[in-house]
Parts: sequence; C-alpha cells; structure tokens
Amino acid sequence: MSRKQGTSGKGKPSGRGQRHGGGNNRSGRGGSASGGKSFARGNAPIKKQNNSKPSGNPDEVRLNKYISNSGICSRREADEHIALGLVTVNGKVITEMGYKVKLEDEVKYDGARIYPEKKAYVLLNKPKGFATTTSDQKDKTVMDLVANATNAKIKPIGRLGRNSTGLLLFTNDDSITKKFTSSKTGVPRLFQIELDKNLKYEDFKKIEEGLTIDGKDVTVEEISFIDGQAHNQIGLKIKNIGNSIIRNIFDHLGYNIIKVDCVAIAHLTKKDIPRGYWKHLTEQEVNLLKML
Repeated sequence: MSRKQGTSGKGKPSGRGQRHGGGNNRSGRGGSASGGKSFARGNAPIKKQNNSKPSGNPDEVRLNKYISNSGICSRREADEHIALGLVTVNGKVITEMGYKVKLEDEVKYDGARIYPEKKAYVLLNKPKGFATTTSDQKDKTVMDLVANATNAKIKPIGRLGRNSTGLLLFTNDDSITKKFTSSKTGVPRLFQIELDKNLKYEDFKKIEEGLTIDGKDVTVEEISFIDGQAHNQIGLKIKNIGNSIIRNIFDHLGYNIIKVDCVAIAHLTKKDIPRGYWKHLTEQEVNLLKML
C-alpha cells in the first residue's frame, strides 16, 4: 500500500534539486584541455594533504549535538546548559565539553529525558484491517500507513481494534503520551458506535451514571444518541486510551458492536484527512494538546 498524506498535512515532498555532475572544469594558470584539468604553479600537480582524522565510534555522538537534535536548543546553547550542570547521562551530571554519548544512553535535560530527534506528531485516519501495534510480526499494521510520515521513532498512543476506524495519534513526545495515559487527567476521545440493536433508555442511563464491571467502576465523559439516527447509533466520549472499555460496557449490557469509529481526539478531528491518510499536527494543535 502506498503511504499517503492528508490534504491539510505537512510532509510533502521537499522538491530538493539534484546535484548536477557537469560543469566541473576548473581553470588555473596555464590550463590545458586534457580531461578538463589544469594546474597552477607551472602545471605541477598540487599534492593534497590528508588532514582527515579517524572517524571514531559511529555509534557515538557529541552530547551538544544530541541535545540539539532533540529540538530543545542550538548546539551553542546546549554547551551552556551542559556547563551549568543541567544535563545528566545515565544519572551522572556531565559538564565536560565534547563529551560523547551513545544513542541508547539515558540523557536528561533539567530532569526530563530527551531523545536525539525532533518531536513529531502525526494524526492518522485509520481504515479497517490494520492492527495497532509497532510489532513487525503482524500482517498489516498502522505503522505501515505512517512509514513515510517522519524519520522520528513515533508510536501510536492507545489502540484501535483491527476492524475499528478513525483517529489515531502517533508521537515520540513522552509528555503528550503521559497526558493520554494519566489516570488523573487523560485526553477525551469521541467515538461513534453502531450496535446490533437499539440501546434501551435504561441502559443509556446506566452508562451515563457509571457501571461496575467485574468489580471495577467504569465511567464515561458523555453518552448521547446521534441526531437523526436510529438509537443503535451512539456517541461516546471517554478518556481511557484503549477501546476495550467500549466493548466491555456493551458486552456487559448484552449488545454486540457492529462498528467503532474514533471521530475526535480532544480538539482534533478528521477534517481534511480521508480514510487511510495522515497529517502532521500544526504548532497550534500541539500547543493546545499540551495545555490540556
């Protein structure tokens, strides 16, 4: 399947021009036409000096570059932060300029872990038939759909069942992921659910007021019937990141779920993102997520 991008997203081909190999004629005093080469100083070849230094361990990178690549600041500013003792590597404060780290090292800036890549936020409108997993053991996964979105190591937040559809957010930003997984705050997601039969009003009220399933209290943010639709079409807003809670609610009440579609995540909607396409979040959208 080709990787696709939403019509309102970023990530369009950069259109970088190719470097042309022609026009490599360099002139000097007394130049000749043989092979387009010429030499100064009486046509005597200039012996090139080999000033290259050993490349060192390719798995290591300077700490200031690591910090800069994370998107926090420039290399020069990173040096200042290092000198102030704001950076730790594997729990040890590092103030040495030129210190090198490995990509798997735990690097923290001001107490928060950072990673050597800029933060990325990709919103996918998931179609049916794709498992929500980062494992390559599955046949088709959501990672296949966002493979060309970014080089950053993004992961999906939460899950949508293989046959569920709708919005799924990917990021490498731990602070955003924690917002979704926090038991105290969470991030609301709005689902449109189709049942095998109309939802009884008494069951509607049970869901609205909260249920106890297998000894656990289960609550939702909102539940509603969808205007102009039969009462087997339900709108459900929850903060739990898994969709198993939805199945547990309706299984408990004796309903089968025909369709689950995530239509909104907080202020994010499917507008301009056709099924199977993705987009990068705008700076404003990211900032609003961080404010939740």
